Amino acid sequence: MKASLKGRVNRFTVEVEIDGSPVRAHLTNTGRLEEYLVNGREVLCARINGPRLKYRLIAVKDGDAYAVVDTITQQKVFESLLMENAVPWLRDCRMVKRNFRIGGEVIDYLVKCNGSQRLVELKSSVLRTMDNYASYPDCPTDRGVRQIEVLARYVGEYKPIVVFMAALPGVKGFKPYCKGDPRILEAMRDASAKGVVFKSINIYMVDESGWIVLENPDIPLMFEC
Repeated sequence: MKASLKGRVNRFTVEVEIDGSPVRAHLTNTGRLEEYLVNGREVLCARINGPRLKYRLIAVKDGDAYAVVDTITQQKVFESLLMENAVPWLRDCRMVKRNFRIGGEVIDYLVKCNGSQRLVELKSSVLRTMDNYASYPDCPTDRGVRQIEVLARYVGEYKPIVVFMAALPGVKGFKPYCKGDPRILEAMRDASAKGVVFKSINIYMVDESGWIVLENPDIPLMFEC
């Protein structure tokens, strides 16, 4: 349902206005999202059965469409794409396990592709740069850097992939955001040199019906800021 954003309350909560009444909604994305979480921005929320909150923020108006800021929705989209063989570079892969623990970190997925096991880590990338690239991260991320470093240690066994979910309309590619965390580019370059694969998928939400478009399953990815 459509709502009007009032502001961020804390890391996991925003205040929105629905039918003229202020309510609080769950925010799953821990990024700063400063360009989206501004007073008066049109947003889309979904009803949930939480113990305290009855809504979850799903998407934010971005031009004529919506950026999907909800990480749960991003994960569901990725899982659907995997199941439907909609991503060419993940053709004939199937999910084996969610939240796979390895090297002291939790990686989003263990998948099996033509007999080989691979680790897949998703990163929400809804920051739009001035030159119209999707980017990540928009704030320091110790966990994100650690996960990339851990994946680099298991290249031989699991052939890891880091997937940046560029969940906003009309971007021309992905690049890391060094102002968010200057360590991210070095971590990506080092991991790539060791064999970690980096990919980016471009999706966005059309309207309040929740319809999501796969704009490009393999947008250009830059190893530069």
